[in-house]
Amino acid sequence: MVNGTMRILTVSELVANLKALVETSFGTVWVVGEVSNLRMPASGHRYFILKDASSNIRAVMFRQSAVSLGFSIEEGQSLVCRGRLTVYTARGDCQIVVDAVEPRGIGALQTAFEQLKLQLQAEGLFDRDRKRPLPLFPEKIGIITSPTGAAVRDILTVIGRRFPACSIVVAPVRVQGSGAAAETVEALELLNSMDDIDVIIIARGGGSIEDLQSFNDENLARAIARSRIPVISAVGHETDFTIADFVADLRAPTPSAAGELVVPDKRELAGKIASLASRMAAAFRTQQREKERRVSALTDRVYDPRGRINDLRIYLDEHLERLERAIKHRLERMRMEVAASARSLRHLNPLLSVREKRRAVQYLMNKAVLQTGYFRGRARGRVEQAVAVLNSMSPEAVLKRGYSITRRYPEGVILNDAGVLQEGDQVSVRVMKGIFRAAVTHVSREETHGGKEI
Repeated sequence: MVNGTMRILTVSELVANLKALVETSFGTVWVVGEVSNLRMPASGHRYFILKDASSNIRAVMFRQSAVSLGFSIEEGQSLVCRGRLTVYTARGDCQIVVDAVEPRGIGALQTAFEQLKLQLQAEGLFDRDRKRPLPLFPEKIGIITSPTGAAVRDILTVIGRRFPACSIVVAPVRVQGSGAAAETVEALELLNSMDDIDVIIIARGGGSIEDLQSFNDENLARAIARSRIPVISAVGHETDFTIADFVADLRAPTPSAAGELVVPDKRELAGKIASLASRMAAAFRTQQREKERRVSALTDRVYDPRGRINDLRIYLDEHLERLERAIKHRLERMRMEVAASARSLRHLNPLLSVREKRRAVQYLMNKAVLQTGYFRGRARGRVEQAVAVLNSMSPEAVLKRGYSITRRYPEGVILNDAGVLQEGDQVSVRVMKGIFRAAVTHVSREETHGGKEI
């Protein structure tokens, strides 16, 4: 009742509440019973009833779980089932959704497996942060397996096809039966004592839980955890799990898969190298075009003094011509004045005045000549001084004095600070006659005054 009002549930609501209660109250359960009313429709699912002397419960095993079984479920068979409890809402039936089964009698091994798994997990042996990465290009691989089994042949075939450059050391051991786990531990310690082993593969083909029992050994698990060399566990088929799988740095679903995981594919590497080479060439061409563009832009910005010198030469010629015309005009005027004076003198006939005027005329002519030479020499001196200044500003003049232009090679950047260089860098040096390339052997950032280090 809610607030004094009775709440009436529908059947669907009641079954849904029951389903939620059952699924949250029970986790994974293990149930032993006899198979009854087994049905295997075309969908591949398995429907059956588990019963004992006084009770029964419905069970379903879906196709994805059933295909991984190493045996067939039969009517009347005694099974140990692992699954989760739920309620089938269409009928309100309680049932188990089974994800793993074993014929009765193997349950003890499974229980021991689960107990050891929980113990080692609590100790942190399965933690992801303790897993080590595999080497990208292993030079020597150690394989612990039976020397006559299919697992070693599969691994050698795959590695030989993918990356034949590496060498392989096989440590032969028994992979099932009494003493197999101890031999595997001994082989693991032997490979760890070798200095040139890069990675270890522990491998075995598929089998039943009894066949794989040596890889559920606690001593082997702790030996794998102690290994200084990364370990790949490749035990059984893809659906088989052992304690070694959980402790190892990497689990491979099959021995062949271990061969694919431990080495790269030479064809893929060749493709990547070709792609990188193509990208590097394209990047180099792009950088080269950019450097050429920058050099062209800088070249346009560099001041060329030859144009200025040519302008000054024209300026000098023009002024010399103007000076000559002025002198000629001045002389012509003076001649005209002399002629006028001569005519006056002829009329007046003052001999003394004529002599004085002649001396005056001569003086003025000499003075004009001197001034003409003076102005011409002064103008020429200015022009020559300007030409000398412009020539001194020319990069070629600087290079003639023993200076040089240093650029970083191959970028072409002009260097004015030794601090940007490191020993072993390449530089290109331009002098008055030629360019040479050099390697930096020493770098000093001492300042200089007057061309001398201080």
